Amino acid sequence: MSEELILGIDGGGSKVLIALANKSGRIVRSSRGRGINPMDNPDWHRELEQQLLPFRNQTGLMAIAAALPAYGEVAHFSQLQRSAIESVFPNVRQQVLNDVDAAHLGAFAGAPGILILSGTGSMAWARDDKGQSARTGGWGHMIGDEGSSHWIGQGALNLVSQSLDGRTSATTLAKALLVHLGIDTADPMNGLGGWVSCLSNPRADIAAISTLVDQVAQGGDEGAIRLIEQAADELAKHHRAIASHCSAARWTYAGGTFSSRLLLEALERRIGTPPTIPKLPPIGGALLVAAKLLNWPLDEGWFGQIAATAENAAAHLDNN
Repeated sequence: MSEELILGIDGGGSKVLIALANKSGRIVRSSRGRGINPMDNPDWHRELEQQLLPFRNQTGLMAIAAALPAYGEVAHFSQLQRSAIESVFPNVRQQVLNDVDAAHLGAFAGAPGILILSGTGSMAWARDDKGQSARTGGWGHMIGDEGSSHWIGQGALNLVSQSLDGRTSATTLAKALLVHLGIDTADPMNGLGGWVSCLSNPRADIAAISTLVDQVAQGGDEGAIRLIEQAADELAKHHRAIASHCSAARWTYAGGTFSSRLLLEALERRIGTPPTIPKLPPIGGALLVAAKLLNWPLDEGWFGQIAATAENAAAHLDNN
């Protein structure tokens, strides 16, 4: 008899992560691809399908949980997302849910609390002691996503252009950005204008600038520090707006923007309490949902194994 396996899909604006795990909680296979947010990526369906096809005929696959961006937010896209999963895995038990919902389930192992997400986009998700959920933010970069990586990246471009013009104080972020992008510092308007106009995935590419902002902020640049502090202000608004839904005071975080220690510390100062360390990363939340579809017995050993092998899988993908 073949080993029973589950598949978790953690989709986002910048990337999608797929992981195959066994009943003991060990991730046995994983892959990563480009972002699959249907709100801003017209090729999301093709990218998702390409990433899923290698798992299509996986022996022993019993259940799938697909945590996808924008799911449950726009009915048209939600139907297309369900159809995309069904078309690749027509005979496998499955559940599609919002990516932030899955991140919350993983971070708190299904318990109540508030999750602040800051990745390419931003959102807060709360679950109360009755299992009822509420959310705030997540409006997308054309309307909201304040405090996200994209929001920080866009703010950096604004700050750099104003600094180069002399409309605001000089910032070392300007030179750092031009060097980072390989742009001639003697002709920044032509260089930046050309860079922006040629982006194949503008939202993700602009979001990537947030990492540089954090690096420059750590070096003491006031303009970059101000961007990080403003992002924390916006994320704290998400927390305040949703806090009444959840009597549990615990909060946690998810999303690549929180690789910035400065941002996490600034948000902690505004909320006033330290965050709970996430029990599982977002991909672990998707695997948790898939495991529950099969009524697998889940204990601390299972959670620990998922967390450890998810970290190892991420490190392996980063190095390849």
